[in-house]
Amino acid sequence: QVQLVESGGGLVQAGGSLRLSCGASLRTFRLYAMGWFRQAPGKEREFVAAISRGGGSTYYTDSVKGRFTISRDNGKNTVYLQMNSLKPEDTAIYYCATSNEISSEGRTYDYWGQGTQVTVSS
Repeated sequence: QVQLVESGGGLVQAGGSLRLSCGASLRTFRLYAMGWFRQAPGKEREFVAAISRGGGSTYYTDSVKGRFTISRDNGKNTVYLQMNSLKPEDTAIYYCATSNEISSEGRTYDYWGQGTQVTVSS
């Protein structure tokens, strides 16, 4: 059974930084593209960032470009999301997920973690 476990969320002031991690119980982790999504209260889940299998390609939603960086360590079966210059509108539950291809579409992702809460105070 595939497990994805996010960590690193918390409460931070606007302008601060957090680094999210997502560990995967996948021996074939390196064969999956990975993505981060988020869902704020009362809103639909939205795409945040994605990274290709080898890490050579990345893709971001416009609202986080220049502030967030997605990366991965295939040797550790882990994907990261470095979040800088955080804004109150970044407040959400953040989820990682696996996909067969780098994509911003949630429907292309197969396995999801349980999420980690990020709260940015103004």
